[in-house]
Amino acid sequence: MEIYNNHRKLFTVALCFFVLLTFFVAIVPATSNQNNNAPLPGSIPLTKLETQGKNVFIAEGCVACHTQQVRNLDMDKVWGTRPGISADYANNSRTDVWRNTATLMGSERTGPDLTNIGLRQPSSDWHLLHLFNPRSVVAASIMPSYEWLFTVRDYPWPGEVVVNVPDDFRKRITGRIVASDKALALVAYLKSLKQVKLPDGKPVPIFLYGKTAEISGSTPGKPGTGKAGLDGAALYATNCQACHQENGEGLRGAFPSLKDSKVVLDPSAEVQVTIIMKGYNGRASEGYGVMPPVGTNNNLKSEEVAAIVNHERSSWGNNSKMVTADEVKKIIASFGKGEATTAKK
Repeated sequence: MEIYNNHRKLFTVALCFFVLLTFFVAIVPATSNQNNNAPLPGSIPLTKLETQGKNVFIAEGCVACHTQQVRNLDMDKVWGTRPGISADYANNSRTDVWRNTATLMGSERTGPDLTNIGLRQPSSDWHLLHLFNPRSVVAASIMPSYEWLFTVRDYPWPGEVVVNVPDDFRKRITGRIVASDKALALVAYLKSLKQVKLPDGKPVPIFLYGKTAEISGSTPGKPGTGKAGLDGAALYATNCQACHQENGEGLRGAFPSLKDSKVVLDPSAEVQVTIIMKGYNGRASEGYGVMPPVGTNNNLKSEEVAAIVNHERSSWGNNSKMVTADEVKKIIASFGKGEATTAKK
């Protein structure tokens, strides 16, 4: 054939065939995939500070131990409200013209999955303390300390964020421990990691291979937890223990104790429920971190809040009046009618 003897025609035909093949095999499917997996309504692109934090996350190798993918397995329920879908990652934009962005889905889960860490742990104080010394908030943690993300000053500059590290974890440091810009950016990125609720009408993926088991409605030897099937100790461990600790004693100088707490021992649960649902910053002057609205952030139901309240009121030597789910529901309903009085927890 003449085409094989004419290199111009041969290369032209080959080029046209390559371009046509690229269009149908790569460009059209990619465009279709992009349209089918647009960002979910309500998802928010990373801010400049959060993007800087993502770069710190990559630079420090955090992806080696932490995943950002909730699998459709029942064991992954603890990491998110639903299994992840493609649209969860659709907001990832290119780093620049030459580089694509990292999705950071990870492949190893040596540490907890971080898909929903912004809702599971919304406290900046907790994250900073955890970065400085993970054992200070999670005794069994094998995560290395990232002390190089902090500096020590005798007199912090105005506006600098001072981390209140308990004396047992200061390692003979006598000055004030100040978070660097990198630490603050990394915490901002971690707090931005939140699962977005699927739009109404969109099918919610299910968790597979679950185990059918009945859970006792109350802890043996303790009063009921608010609703049959709810375990106050487990709910406390999931929502509160990271800061207030398993023994309820908190961390001196960082998170207040619930043991012998005036709020917990108060016969009225109004203040206790209000703090759980709306957060509290009344002890910042004492060096304690700001408590986020855990109940609201985690969408806790009245029965779940009652279970947590009753666990706190009947543990660590506390012996206070139990509350019912209906009482908690009335307290929450009163928020719109008038602010509940808050006190030190």
